[in-house]
Amino acid sequence: MEIKDRILQSAQGLFMRNGIKSVSMDDIASHLAMSKKTLYKWFENKDQIVYGVMEHHLLLNKRECDVLSQRASSAIEELFVMMGWMKKQFADVHPSIFYDLQKYHPATWQMWLRFKNQFILNQIESNLQRGISEGLYRPDLDVDVLARLRLAEIELAFNPEVYPASQFEPRRVQLIHAEHFMLGLVTLEGYNLITQYRHLAEAK
Repeated sequence: MEIKDRILQSAQGLFMRNGIKSVSMDDIASHLAMSKKTLYKWFENKDQIVYGVMEHHLLLNKRECDVLSQRASSAIEELFVMMGWMKKQFADVHPSIFYDLQKYHPATWQMWLRFKNQFILNQIESNLQRGISEGLYRPDLDVDVLARLRLAEIELAFNPEVYPASQFEPRRVQLIHAEHFMLGLVTLEGYNLITQYRHLAEAK
């Protein structure tokens, strides 16, 4: 693995575990058993590292989401698969991540917003349209409104005013949001399919 990739991978682990603001260049260098001189050879400052970490993370997420969506046999299976993927994604995410990005790293925050408002929104809209065409979601759904509602719920899980970190784990909130959203979409056929997937999941 190249040195630059090692730095980004190590920094991502520290950011996810401790939050972005609390991790310094000294912390990253120490974690890698690397001199600060070597670290600064690859990145001028922490802001560049944060940007690089997010860029790599979002690219990987896009690839994984595309593969998972294509493999799913129905819109509901796609949602269940994505819920499982989200469970892993948010397992070790520090609750201050979104706040830190927005306040201290505006360029990286803008990158996240573009990804959210383009790729993620398109994924949600595609799933809603797919579910309607398969007869699993209600035909009267307002796709534009509901897609943006679901999008807003992603960041809502990290809002400390709504879900204080001392009481709510982001992964738990995300999964409850996703399940609640899904149950509001389905027809009777869709609900029966959800029940089948739940039974399969419980049997594992």
